[in-house]
Amino acid sequence: MSELLEEEKSSEKELEKDKPSKLIAYPQICAMENEDGTGFDIEFQLPGVDKDTIKLKMDDEYIYITGETDTVKYAGFYNLCCPVEPKKAKTSYKEGLLKIHVPYKEIEMHTIDVKIE
Repeated sequence: MSELLEEEKSSEKELEKDKPSKLIAYPQICAMENEDGTGFDIEFQLPGVDKDTIKLKMDDEYIYITGETDTVKYAGFYNLCCPVEPKKAKTSYKEGLLKIHVPYKEIEMHTIDVKIE
């Protein structure tokens, strides 16, 4: 009996060893300035990803995203060209498409007038 159990455990280990690991892929991204020029509209394509597996992190210059299916793990880290307000971001997810609208950050410039001679 113990020989059968050992043989069964051995065959399970062989199956696990032959099991392919998840493919790691970058999600496709499309980012554009919104129509009124006040922020970004960003779309990530995450085909087959369940909303509960998506993790989205943002700061004023970067976006990090992950999401998984049974066979694929999507992961990407993206630099934004202009500072944004991540706390004001609005998102929606439907049928593999994550949409993000995030306004630009108001840039504070501490300038002085310089006399030109």
